[in-house]
Amino acid sequence: QVQLVESGGGLVQAGGSLRLSCAASGRTISSYAMGWFRQAPGKEREFVAVISRSGGSTTYADSVKGRFTISRDNAKNTVYLQMDSLKPEDTAVYYCAAALTSSDPFKPQSKYQYNYWGQGTQVTVSS
Repeated sequence: QVQLVESGGGLVQAGGSLRLSCAASGRTISSYAMGWFRQAPGKEREFVAVISRSGGSTTYADSVKGRFTISRDNAKNTVYLQMDSLKPEDTAVYYCAAALTSSDPFKPQSKYQYNYWGQGTQVTVSS
């Protein structure tokens, strides 16, 4: 079992920045591809970014490309999402997720490919 706890969400003005963290416990995340998803009210949970188990490869949704950066520190068992140039449409609950894999790079973009989820952290961007 892997427990994931997100933190770092909050209220920020458009154009501002936030850094989300996802702390894992129970098992080392070095065997997992790690992803970030988000869900706005009334909408489906959508893919934001994913990083391979080694950290050597990343993929982003088109809507956040060039503004968000995903990274990981396997020694600290933590994944990060740096969010810059935030827009009101980035407002959502952000979730961290882990996908067990023996392949690298493996960068799943479907929520159904993930084994573990955090409880989410709210990000609100005001205009």
